[in-house]
Amino acid sequence: MSVWDDLVGQERVSEQLAAAARDADALVTAATAHEPPPEASRMTHAWLFTGPPGAGRTQVARAFAAALQCVSPDRALGGAPGCGFCDGCHTALVGTHADVSTVAAVGAQILVDDMRDTVRKSFTSPANGRWQVILVEDAERLNEKSANAVLKAVEEPAPRTVWLLCAPSLEDVLPTIRSRCRHLNLSTPTVAAVADMLVRREGVEPDVAAAAARATQGHIERARRLATDPAARERRATVLKVPLRVADVGGCLRAAQELVDAATEDAKQLAEEIDGKETEELKTALGAVQGGRMPRGTAGVMKDLEDKQKRRRTRTQRDSLDLALTDLTGFYRDVLALQLGSRIALANTDAGEALERLARDSSPESTLRRIEAIAACRDALDRNVAPLLAVEAMTMALRSG
Repeated sequence: MSVWDDLVGQERVSEQLAAAARDADALVTAATAHEPPPEASRMTHAWLFTGPPGAGRTQVARAFAAALQCVSPDRALGGAPGCGFCDGCHTALVGTHADVSTVAAVGAQILVDDMRDTVRKSFTSPANGRWQVILVEDAERLNEKSANAVLKAVEEPAPRTVWLLCAPSLEDVLPTIRSRCRHLNLSTPTVAAVADMLVRREGVEPDVAAAAARATQGHIERARRLATDPAARERRATVLKVPLRVADVGGCLRAAQELVDAATEDAKQLAEEIDGKETEELKTALGAVQGGRMPRGTAGVMKDLEDKQKRRRTRTQRDSLDLALTDLTGFYRDVLALQLGSRIALANTDAGEALERLARDSSPESTLRRIEAIAACRDALDRNVAPLLAVEAMTMALRSG
């Protein structure tokens, strides 16, 4: 078993990263022994992982980070780094390794304030590990100032610092940054591969796993959540009822409100899972006394955390709503496939009756207009239009077709 075993459908990328991790290990070993570095190396100081949502960009980057920090004694005997069991691998995978820093967007953007300490750390030597690893989960959300800070760090990195950037596509990253990175593109895992992962690792029943993988079209995290969380399945069922509920204005408005409410509840659930633990950990670190009373001078730090959590909740609500719109797009895509007699596999077989009804009662042209209305709603949300207004406009457009 190794850190690469948890990656779904990325065999080609895993092989390249395993080879780079071996060369990285040789570089550190040579430097420690004060020997000249190997003449050729597949390791580099900056990597850019791209691929569609759900392909597992962050998981691949974190597995690579674990392999770089691997301290298994088997390496000295010719074993490949990335055992998955040693302290270096384990702490890197769970996010507690002192020399693996992770940056993710809290709100709609990664602000320069969110990057400042991490960029400063990137210029230092590893404290305990073999490499100083900086993992940026949402590189496409870097704004101008934070992107420039990253660019300066990537241009002149410390000898044992590695940047791992994740983004949907090359075009989502500044040309000046991506030109200094080695690019690896991930493919969407097959439905069969995701279903197999759910059965083996999550203990999901095969039929439930297959349905979740098919409904999410290979999106790993969404499939996992759909297969293991009944509330997620209920929210998706609410989304798939929308096309049949927009027959009149009242139905359009009610459907819009329910979509926004479902996204809000989803964001609330996720926030409760993260915020409480995060707050308690910070209070403990700041020396909270019994009863929760905080020491003097810590109010500002707690306020910063509250602001960060508020921005994250707003982003999570938008992301949850975007997932609902993705499901709705998938529904109309299936309708269009039926109307055109396409042989592609349907994603929403559990809504077969509704699909056939809409395919029969509407034209391909109207289905395309409805898909365009959903895309327009997503664009409006990106421009910070109030979610309810954007979704109401969409449901009215779905009614008219």
